[in-house]
Amino acid sequence: MVPYLTPVNDGFPDPRQAMDEPNGLLAVGGDLSPARLISAYRQGIFPWFNEGDPIIWWAPTPRAVFFPDKVKPSRSLIKLAKKYPWRVSVNRAFDQVISHCAAPRANEPDTWINSQMIEAYQSLHRIGKAHSVEIWLNEKLVGGLYGVCVGKVFCGESMFHTVSGASKLAFWQASRLFSHCGIELIDAQLENSHLMSLGAELMDREAFLESLEQWRDDELNPQIWQARWLEFQESPYN
Repeated sequence: MVPYLTPVNDGFPDPRQAMDEPNGLLAVGGDLSPARLISAYRQGIFPWFNEGDPIIWWAPTPRAVFFPDKVKPSRSLIKLAKKYPWRVSVNRAFDQVISHCAAPRANEPDTWINSQMIEAYQSLHRIGKAHSVEIWLNEKLVGGLYGVCVGKVFCGESMFHTVSGASKLAFWQASRLFSHCGIELIDAQLENSHLMSLGAELMDREAFLESLEQWRDDELNPQIWQARWLEFQESPYN
């Protein structure tokens, strides 16, 4: 039986007890309060469910991860970076980024980023736990990503683009920022072909949880997440 969480029960099962099929299913129910979400991410657990369904919590294996200092752009991405006057920012347009990520896509008419999820991560952003990195072109937001920071682990949630390649630029620029500020690991959650093309590695659940436990209590300089413009980097080197 899958454990059912009530809104007043903050405890999660041990993520090592997650089901094999479907991969990573851990628990159902609970709520999306900031306290619950922070507790989940600190344990390697994340919510993922469709509109109208109960909240479902996951801890899959293997985990798709990136090490920020190992993220290298492709030649085509470097070429794209030099083609237009891109700008990059952090936390200047969080609400816009999550709204774009929630928009239906051509090959995915339904979205798991429903109204509950949007409100939940906006609440996390307001208390300094969720963050975004944005790409701009001609003063218009054209790409970005958002996620939750747990110590020195950044838990990526979603990314978007309205100009081809802009989400890859956002990920590259974010990785450079993370590498420079001391973030050790980017959790990309579930493996897919797009993430693997960006250089994701697979880490089994036990190794991921050990890494998370090692870094989740480390502190970063809070100025890292100050809403600001960053210098757009065209160089492939960190």
